[in-house]
Amino acid sequence: MWGGRFAEGPAAVMREINASIPFDKRMWRQDVAGSKAHVAMLAQQGIVSAEDAATIDAGLDTVAADYAANGVPEDLVLEDIHMLTEAKLAEGIGPVAGRLHTARSRNDQVATDFRLWVRDAIDQVLAALAELTSALLARAEEHADAVMPGFTHLQSAQPVTLGHHLMAYVEMVARDVSRFRDARARMNLCPLGSAALAGTSFPLDRQMTARALGFDGPTRNSLDAVSDRDFALDYLTAATQTALHLSRLAEEFVLWASQPFGFVALSDQWSTGSSIMPQKRNPDAAELVRGHSGRILGCMTGLMVTMKGLPLAYSKDMQDDKPPVFEAHDLLGLSIAAMTGMIQSATFRTDRMRGLAESGFATATDFADWLVREAGLPFREAHHVTGRAVKRAEELGVRLDELPYAEFQAIDARVNESLYDVLSVDASVASRTSFGGTAPANVRAAIAAARESL
Repeated sequence: MWGGRFAEGPAAVMREINASIPFDKRMWRQDVAGSKAHVAMLAQQGIVSAEDAATIDAGLDTVAADYAANGVPEDLVLEDIHMLTEAKLAEGIGPVAGRLHTARSRNDQVATDFRLWVRDAIDQVLAALAELTSALLARAEEHADAVMPGFTHLQSAQPVTLGHHLMAYVEMVARDVSRFRDARARMNLCPLGSAALAGTSFPLDRQMTARALGFDGPTRNSLDAVSDRDFALDYLTAATQTALHLSRLAEEFVLWASQPFGFVALSDQWSTGSSIMPQKRNPDAAELVRGHSGRILGCMTGLMVTMKGLPLAYSKDMQDDKPPVFEAHDLLGLSIAAMTGMIQSATFRTDRMRGLAESGFATATDFADWLVREAGLPFREAHHVTGRAVKRAEELGVRLDELPYAEFQAIDARVNESLYDVLSVDASVASRTSFGGTAPANVRAAIAAARESL
């Protein structure tokens, strides 16, 4: 490739460090698509003949068929997928293949290919997140009435429903979807035609190539177009946030599957055993999802550090832009699929959840609210009265709704027996009808709205 300028070939180590074909071969479909759009435009503009363009287009189809059937060979001499494809094209159609690179540089070529790849990756993630959302909605609907303890500081706080708890993750995933959609819209401009950095003197129709490749239009500045990797960082940022949400859900599954909680039993498909302890049933899939979030965050950090000090326009450092994106995409796909499978197949032990919700004085706030609403106490005073009732119930070893009426009267004479109507966990969750609250009716309305949005 460098024969006109260099008398000697590169050292072996230089050849290895310089080659990106071991990882950028994943972009062969995008590279072929970009080349086909480019040569069609060159013919339309009269820069190459229609005959040569047709030959090149057919030759690219042959190269693509070979890649699909036999894989992409890793030829370090040819460095990357772009030069490999051109070389294989030349093998098939001869010197006319050399016309393909007219008015194009590897700089705008790789920027285009990578955008196309990331755009495809976003579409894959969006489809996977839709499946995850559907799984969450199905289980939330199934358990819209199932009472469980809600926690703050991992201490029993107030009763909620399992459906409401699962719907919290539907909200998180919806924000993840919005970030990926935003990233896709922002990146959907075509760098092809920017050439090395300054544009080209050939009369290109960049709108034509942009349309052919599904972009909204061409990029507006050639220097920025070949050096911009914001789209990759946007992808990694969205992927990292998604991974953090998956990690939180995975952590809850790990806790819930433990014997002290006993809230969920994971299916055999998503559990493993121990090599020494026959009784063990380990939530390894959830733990791996939790671990993958750290690796995805590392991918984002790595590319940010690579890009942070680069001058315009292209620098070879940017060859290292693709491995972190590829790694993060693979890990994210596995994580979403694993969490979707775990949610779909999990057995939720709702009796255990209800039992713990009833045992932790979780309706104490309902007592305080009753004192404000029915007895006219300021909330702070009601808070103190309720605290004394909880202390007394704890001393007697009973639930708050089991505390004898005489004990309530001894604590505050303004209490009457209608208090017991609000102290059950079912009454508590049913009363939380404020928008976004845990009442089963709210949960079902939220599920319906989410399904419509999905």
